[in-house]
Amino acid sequence: MTAAGIARLAGVGRAAVSNWRRRHADFPQPVGGTETSPAFALGEVEQWLRDQGKLAEVPLRERVWQQLVGHPAGAAAALRQAGAVLLLVRDRPAAWRQLRGAADDAGLTGALPAALDSVLTARLGARHPVHGLTPQALAPSAALVRATADLAAADGAPQAYAFLLGRHLDANPRHYTLTPPGPAALMAELASLASPLRTVLDPACGTGGLLTAARERAAEEVAEHGAEHGAEQAGAPAGERVGTAASLTLHGQEADPDLAALTALRLALLAPDARVRVRAGDTLRADAFPAAAADAVLLHPPFNERNWGHDELAYDPRWEYGFPARTESELAWVQHALARLRAGGTAVLLMPPAAASRRSGRRIRADLLRRGALRAVIALPAGAAPPNGVPLHLWVLRKPGGGASASPRLLVVDTAGLATSTATTGRDKIDWPAVRTVAVDAWRAFDRDDALTEEPGVRRSLAAIDLLDDDVDLAPARHLPPPAAAGGPAELARVREELTTTLARTTTLARTATQAAPADGTRRSEGGGAADEPGPARWPLTTVGELARSGALVMRAGGAGTAPPGGAPAVLTDHDVLGGDAPSGTLPEAASAGAEEPVLVRAGDVVVPVLGGGAVARVIDDATAGAALGRNLTLLRPAPAAVDPWFLAGFLRGTANTRQASSYASTATRLDVRRLQLPRLPLADQARYGRRFRDLAAFEETLRHAARLGGQLVQALHDGLTDGSVAPE
Repeated sequence: MTAAGIARLAGVGRAAVSNWRRRHADFPQPVGGTETSPAFALGEVEQWLRDQGKLAEVPLRERVWQQLVGHPAGAAAALRQAGAVLLLVRDRPAAWRQLRGAADDAGLTGALPAALDSVLTARLGARHPVHGLTPQALAPSAALVRATADLAAADGAPQAYAFLLGRHLDANPRHYTLTPPGPAALMAELASLASPLRTVLDPACGTGGLLTAARERAAEEVAEHGAEHGAEQAGAPAGERVGTAASLTLHGQEADPDLAALTALRLALLAPDARVRVRAGDTLRADAFPAAAADAVLLHPPFNERNWGHDELAYDPRWEYGFPARTESELAWVQHALARLRAGGTAVLLMPPAAASRRSGRRIRADLLRRGALRAVIALPAGAAPPNGVPLHLWVLRKPGGGASASPRLLVVDTAGLATSTATTGRDKIDWPAVRTVAVDAWRAFDRDDALTEEPGVRRSLAAIDLLDDDVDLAPARHLPPPAAAGGPAELARVREELTTTLARTTTLARTATQAAPADGTRRSEGGGAADEPGPARWPLTTVGELARSGALVMRAGGAGTAPPGGAPAVLTDHDVLGGDAPSGTLPEAASAGAEEPVLVRAGDVVVPVLGGGAVARVIDDATAGAALGRNLTLLRPAPAAVDPWFLAGFLRGTANTRQASSYASTATRLDVRRLQLPRLPLADQARYGRRFRDLAAFEETLRHAARLGGQLVQALHDGLTDGSVAPE
């Protein structure tokens, strides 16, 4: 296990582990890894933590995870083995009990391959991608196998695998491109509106996010329509019941063999009633489902891929709408999706915005429009999916059938306005329920009537012939009439009045906040008068670490925790603290009934970001209380009888203080909160400083509010002048 794993095990930060290694000669020595990222033996670390009183018991999930990441074959191979064992435990519990009870470790790993191959073949088909489960590969995995089965007994096999796979993906963010739950759910719903989802294909399935969303959407359809259709379908065979989980088939293909195996296991465990077929291979060059006639294709293709098979596939029959240029790999995926649909089937693709306007693809886009195959282009807010700085598009396609319209039309929708900036950080928070409502309502109305009521700046139905110019540019923003300036002159007057009031308040607060010292530069004595000596004070100092050891405050690191089943609190992120914003993050889904509890902030807590090198400390107010503490944040909870929170936060923000407590790497600055200093003062003097620091905080927040109002007013005036609602004089 790595230092990060030790920190997670003990519930501390990585800096604490580094300190233990320096200060304790008996700390376990590395058994592998590199000089910059050493690896330690789990058993030795566990024992040392217990001896030091830093660990009571290792949670079962953490034990399984550490065995997985420390496996000699690597985490991906170990996760493949664990997933196959979980499938065996779930689908054939009697066979697993017999194997576990009758064999020692060598016997277990020797007999396991045959049992695993049998259950995998039955569940995923003879050509399943879960390979490498040989006696030799499983020989070092006996402890992992048994612990994984124990985790399945405690949490359930699907939940156990969801936890392990989720932790693996989080630990390797650069290796995988994920489709976030928001756009995945929207894509599945758009595909399902015309007809129930029975057969769904994702030809670039990655981690299976889109197929998982399709399965969840199919389950929602069963719940929505089960009562009205339950009686008439009760006597039908399971495979013939329309809209039931048993009638769902999920097909997926993935070029990465390891990822294909992990995704197959995920779907097999998550959708026990569905028929799952996942294959490994390059879809465009070696299609695993050439005869597919799917009801829906959901696809998040790789973007800007030059080596997609342009030279080998020049005469491929899939290029019904034109041979894509080498730079138009996304249009190759579009035509592949259409080729694998049944007549009238729907495909929804997550596309880069450039695919709607590049001149090299205009002829293919024109033919898609002429033949009625491309039905809608929906612009999503920036940040909907990686790459997060680009507002991606959804393309909704329908495979033409016998009843194709003689005058095809295209729906364009723009949901970019449904992302709101979180002030000074510049990040956007997407209102996914609002995005879903706008997109689904527009598509449902358009798909039913081929026309809909136009809404300026949001949605519009266009005749395909009107788009067939030299560029065939399908970007929604280019074809939507601009919305009227929000609120018109009345709103401008309101913003101007509020800005005037706010600026007046800054003047008042500035006078209060700057009454901190005599004009001659001497400091005040404890009685309030000027002391004789000039210059900075020379108080006796203590550190946050010493206060924590004495019980004057409690320290907690943020980032841990999952969403409980009944709803989750918002997460206070480091960006929220830096920008003075309300909590904007979300907790990950709980992987089991024993989900990790997040650290919840209380009024009076002090929260400090540990990355970035800035001098920031935020006192939690009643409005923020109850939020979960996010990553890269440290919480300080002072005892009311010992430390004033505003005094604590104010002194932690001193420039010299943060400089002496910071360490510097080549690309980042990290703050060691324990080393931050503050003076030893009586509580009454702390309160006196605390009141002044509170005044400064109010002044700072008012300045932020004035900046936001100023930006809003400037943009509104630009919009009003450009759309004619505001006269130049």
